[in-house]
Amino acid sequence: MPVLRNHRLEWSRWLLLLAFLAVTWHLYGIQVSRGAALATQARQMNAEEVPLEEYARGQINDRSGIPLTGPYTANGVVVFPQLMDDSRRDSIALARILDLNPDLLTDKAIDGAYRLTAPLKTAQLKKLRQADLPGVFLLPVSHRYGTSPLAAHVTGHLGKIDSIGQLDQLRSASGKHYDLGDWVGKSGLEYFYEAQLKGQQPKELAYLALDARGRLVRGPGLTVETANSDPARRNVVTTIDYHLQQMVEDVMDAYVDSGAVVVMEAGSEDILAMASRPCFNPAPRYMEETVTSTAGNIFLDRNIALYQPGSIFKVVLAAAALETGIVEYGTEFHCDGLSAAPIHCWYEQGHGDITFRQAFAQSCNPSFVRLGEMLGADKIIAYAKALGLGEQTITGYPAKQTGQDLSQIGAAFNLPNSSIGQGPVLATPVQLAAMINTFVSGGVYYTPRLVKGLSDDKNQITEFIEGPEPRRALQPETARQLRELMRLTTTEGTGKKADVPVWGSAGKTGSAEVAGEDNLVNAWFAGYAPADNPRYVIVVLAENSRSGGETAAPVFRAIAEKLLQ
Repeated sequence: MPVLRNHRLEWSRWLLLLAFLAVTWHLYGIQVSRGAALATQARQMNAEEVPLEEYARGQINDRSGIPLTGPYTANGVVVFPQLMDDSRRDSIALARILDLNPDLLTDKAIDGAYRLTAPLKTAQLKKLRQADLPGVFLLPVSHRYGTSPLAAHVTGHLGKIDSIGQLDQLRSASGKHYDLGDWVGKSGLEYFYEAQLKGQQPKELAYLALDARGRLVRGPGLTVETANSDPARRNVVTTIDYHLQQMVEDVMDAYVDSGAVVVMEAGSEDILAMASRPCFNPAPRYMEETVTSTAGNIFLDRNIALYQPGSIFKVVLAAAALETGIVEYGTEFHCDGLSAAPIHCWYEQGHGDITFRQAFAQSCNPSFVRLGEMLGADKIIAYAKALGLGEQTITGYPAKQTGQDLSQIGAAFNLPNSSIGQGPVLATPVQLAAMINTFVSGGVYYTPRLVKGLSDDKNQITEFIEGPEPRRALQPETARQLRELMRLTTTEGTGKKADVPVWGSAGKTGSAEVAGEDNLVNAWFAGYAPADNPRYVIVVLAENSRSGGETAAPVFRAIAEKLLQ
């Protein structure tokens, strides 16, 4: 019997311990894991509340935590009809001041408290203050998009949920609550990180306390909270540098109507700036007008679109030829200018006998057509892939990859055009930046990265996003030779207008023919600065322009000067 009693006592102790742990775990879930959400639900059951932020979403920040969308706080009209003496009369008076339809505000008042989203004019603010209408408050409202947001194609834009199918998909993907009509990401990072950005409760709000019957509790009055927590939302931390991005966009607005610019940190995977033109303001109040009035594909991010790179592709042939020993700097070619076949040279008189070194600097077409024949399609394809032109991966930015088939270089009759970056050869500006960065990095290829991770309310990164390990694409000596050749391009060759005073620069020009346009090309310059100890890799695309040396090179120089200063 004593033995049986001891066993029962032992089992009782374990059962009590398990019960205690279960209760503790449940309390932890209520107070810690779900505490903020449950507190919000409790308040909502006994309050009439209005959010004081435009969207309950995390921010899209630069590498230092500066929001790229340009958020700002401004006075907004918040209305609590329960505090009005006569809701219909006061709503009509408010509508007259704001030049709105009175029926709109009287209908809103029936549904309860609300916030007006239209921006206020100075005169309206003055009249509102003078009118002193009961239940009408001017309160600080946080707006997501400013007048001059940066990197709009990268951040993307929002739109409303307009179908049950989309609603179900969003709920399933994130496990968060959505309603029809909610604003969600439609493109860019807003879209890719919708599940992480989406908040579940306002961090800034105004509310009135109600009793169990929904009547106003006299005493506390209006409460405004501006520092609440929302554990459900995260910020997206990009690799973009806000100040560099601003400089790049300022130069583009001055010189590039249609095109793209990518800036990478030399010797690293990080994209520091990425801008596309024409651009748009992602704020919803501008979007409808933008969609209906703007010609062309304004929402196309040209940095991740495929283009013929023109003569920039010659660096691939140069790398392959030097690495395999097919040529040396002094290897001679011959150029007959306009008489050259199958492809003539841009230099009408022809370069005559020209060394490989000078052929690169002068971007001599016949010389590289001959070099393509010497290499053969298989070698060109292999080195193009080694230099990243076969993949469009951007770490943290899962944009849809478009069709790119380097194998077509080897198809019948394609080799001559391919050797000068025309025909089936296609690349994105980001790919070309990563390729140039390979030469700067001593032959090591870095997969470009656009997102560093996710951060919490205190801008502490809670989840890092790492890309693939860097891989060796070329021998260090080959990379060094390519840097010498690109430096020659800016000192003696077609890229003189890209040379940066004091610091120097290096790179390669490109001019790709545009279908249906006899005198216009897509102009390129891809390079780096300073020439010694490079800090930035910069790729410039100017669509429907003159040559790369005439159009893109000066833009490269203007950007490089700003960044280095």
